[in-house]
Amino acid sequence: MDGGDPNYQRQTIINLYNSGIEPEIIAVQLDLGEEQVRQVIAGVAAEEESKRAKAQQVAGAPSLSSFYLDKVVDTDTAVAQAQEHVWKALKFDTDLNLSSEETQAILEKFVKSKVSFVILHIDLVGSTKLSMTLPPDRLANIVQAFTQEMSIIISAYGGYVLKYVGDAIMAFFIADWNNLAVPCANAVACAQTMIKVMRQGINPILNQYDYPELNVRVGIDFGDNVVVQYGWDATTLDDGRVVRRPHLDILGYTISVTAKMTALAGPDQIVIGQFVYEALREDQQAHFKPLSVSPEVWGYMSDYTGKIYQLYGSI
Repeated sequence: MDGGDPNYQRQTIINLYNSGIEPEIIAVQLDLGEEQVRQVIAGVAAEEESKRAKAQQVAGAPSLSSFYLDKVVDTDTAVAQAQEHVWKALKFDTDLNLSSEETQAILEKFVKSKVSFVILHIDLVGSTKLSMTLPPDRLANIVQAFTQEMSIIISAYGGYVLKYVGDAIMAFFIADWNNLAVPCANAVACAQTMIKVMRQGINPILNQYDYPELNVRVGIDFGDNVVVQYGWDATTLDDGRVVRRPHLDILGYTISVTAKMTALAGPDQIVIGQFVYEALREDQQAHFKPLSVSPEVWGYMSDYTGKIYQLYGSI
């Protein structure tokens, strides 16, 4: 180890600690005092907590994720808007307006720190069958319209779109271990509205044109993540100036697990993890039942119970 570089030493201590190695063992391995190691760990923890607190202050006002939104969002309006947008997508070129600025602003405040998110992953079921019926340009318009409607719903429930991957969307809701109830409830209500919009908004328009219906499947889970930066994205403005912004993403167990949970869902089904289920109100829990999955397919162990991490599917 380069003992002359304090930043290298600091990062080595944190890497070892995050790997589950106790401070006293780290001190022996690095030939340092145990108190010095503990001070480094405490300092980094304080920095992460400061970043987390700052990220909660969006535009100086409480985040939407601080309030229950299932009784606030007008789902009937969302259905009507989806019908209009999909009809236009089939008849004309779509006019999409998807911005990542709000997500970018949130993630920039979390860079290089551990943060707790409720992760929502949604993907389309049936797009391959639809591709056999529609010409490529019309198929692209339908997928774009779907993407826009789902993004609008995510925002309405206090969430943020992280990225688009083909016909799938990854989103997150700001949360913490001491206040899981609200963001988990909003994420589940968001998923339920997505399914309603698909069934009552998008599919009736597809039916009018004798196109195959589309379904979605959704996975939702909660856990710690790390916001990382992968280089820079450069944008040239109209006046010729080049603006650089960090290219950010989220890494962590929760991201990969949520994607795997989504693959276990049936058409128009939501699969949630045990943390999310236990945080829900009773009226929301009533819409789910334990999901029976073979250990060969789902073998993830809970660090808290020492047993298989229980999944719940919507009914």
